[in-house]
Amino acid sequence: MKTSFEFPTKVRVRYGETDQMGYCYYGNYAAYFEVGRVEAMRSLGMSYRELEESGVMLPVSHFEVDYFKPALYDDELTIVTAITELKGPRLFFEYTLYNEKQECLSKAKTTLVFVSKVNMKPIAPPAAFVELMEKHHA
Repeated sequence: MKTSFEFPTKVRVRYGETDQMGYCYYGNYAAYFEVGRVEAMRSLGMSYRELEESGVMLPVSHFEVDYFKPALYDDELTIVTAITELKGPRLFFEYTLYNEKQECLSKAKTTLVFVSKVNMKPIAPPAAFVELMEKHHA
């Protein structure tokens, strides 16, 4: 199912996330995208905690990122997180990261897989999650 759900989240680049030049270390972007993903899920109506408590995990199976401009120390960043598709046990996300000047700094994609907490094998998404996503069917 293709979806059209988007949610913006803000984060600020902390001093410890930068190098001597004040540039955000590239590895921190994955953590920023995770913040976007977690908050997008929460705003949709289902938190990661709820999923895990119901016996469902959502590990990342694919991550790709393109960097266009650096994020700098103390920049307030906006992560626009889109849930683009739910296909079997796979959930697809796309992210666009902007600085305060609305310049696009980075774009990324992740694929997550619904798995059983018991055996870590792929499972169908919970019916309640599918219902939430159907409200945003593209």
